[in-house]
Amino acid sequence: MSAPVAADSTATDPASSPTRLVAAPLVRRMAAFLYEGVLLFGVTFATGLVFAVALHQDSGMKLRSGLIAVEFCVVGFYFIGLWVRSGQTLAMKTWHLRLLTADGNPVSPRRALARYLASYAWFLPPFALAHALKLPNPWAITGLVTGWIALYALSALLHPRRQFWHDALCDTAIVGYRPTKPLPQ
Repeated sequence: MSAPVAADSTATDPASSPTRLVAAPLVRRMAAFLYEGVLLFGVTFATGLVFAVALHQDSGMKLRSGLIAVEFCVVGFYFIGLWVRSGQTLAMKTWHLRLLTADGNPVSPRRALARYLASYAWFLPPFALAHALKLPNPWAITGLVTGWIALYALSALLHPRRQFWHDALCDTAIVGYRPTKPLPQ
């Protein structure tokens, strides 16, 4: 079996831990965030390609709302399915991270769905502000989104357990996780 690793890199058993879990280091969580973005580029590109070919989409504006809805669902199935199944996406496995409830248990489908929806706090506020300000320049929008992501990530340092705010809202934690090696037989 395997056990989550606390923030100080010592192995802990979540069931026997009297305190709530502390988040993995922010640098590792952000590295996984960036890697997840690279992986999701491939997932969303493939989804868009299948959508465009299947529905004979010959313009980026044609069926745009349908494509957005399909992408939202595919990305949701990706995250929710992997969080419920193993607590780890591919990026989380690479960076030795795992999603658990704050008490150290695996997440339920309902909690994974709530976390997926709440995690849009990474992106919706800057896009809403860009829309409200009617920013026409893509570079201004990119700067706004990048600045917001940096502020949102750094705001985790204000939380007592160093959690992202959507994790605090959903009572989940991304913890360090190293599978223990099986004993030789």
